[in-house]
Amino acid sequence: MASRKTSQQTRDNGDKYSVLLPTYNERENLPLIVWLLVKYFGESGFNYEIIVIDDGSPDGTLEVAEQLQKIYGEDKILLRPRATKLGLGTAYIHGMKHATGNFIFIMDADLSHHPKFIPEFIQKQKEGDYDVVSGTRYSGDGGVYGWDLRRKLISRGANFLTQVLLRPGASDLTGSFRLYKKKVLESLVERCVSKGYVFQMEMIVRARQLNYTIGEVPISFVDRVYGESKLGGNEIVSFAKGLLMLFATT
Repeated sequence: MASRKTSQQTRDNGDKYSVLLPTYNERENLPLIVWLLVKYFGESGFNYEIIVIDDGSPDGTLEVAEQLQKIYGEDKILLRPRATKLGLGTAYIHGMKHATGNFIFIMDADLSHHPKFIPEFIQKQKEGDYDVVSGTRYSGDGGVYGWDLRRKLISRGANFLTQVLLRPGASDLTGSFRLYKKKVLESLVERCVSKGYVFQMEMIVRARQLNYTIGEVPISFVDRVYGESKLGGNEIVSFAKGLLMLFATT
């Protein structure tokens, strides 16, 4: 009885969580990530919506999203597609325009970020009234599973270089599982100029510049279940250029 009362109080506190899911060729993963989101939000009692921003996936991701909307309802699944692949930052801007929540989750749609951590993010945010709560693979019980040695070395090396050069005040700069106050995310996106994997790093660095408070939740990162990883040589070069840019300008 007590747990039911607590859940009802949570539902009635006025907070709403908008989950932004940028997608590109995620038709196999999308039904699973949406089901898990519905499950964990439903069990914890928080008000939510899921905004799918598909960038013209040729594999039929949008058609899958339309079926999911019929199953879960238009109030829970919002479809805000774009005609072509335009980048992560603009996907967030596009999604925010349609978000009705006062908090926004950003996460990958490929199941590398498990929705089971969402209640922990929300609890952490409430504990310190944090502006940003970031999932970390490199602190506490956090970890990475399914990567080969090359990818682990690249990620660890990138994170180490970022820590040394930028001193960002957060343990995981390149992760993309985060909870933001909506007004904070809007402010940060306006200031960020990076694209690709550097974008997430710049978001945390700009947050520190603007004296936003950052909390962390250890997470288990699992390599994508279906589809191919989008990390390649071009992304590594772009990361290096972006890191030097931030070092010179922050």
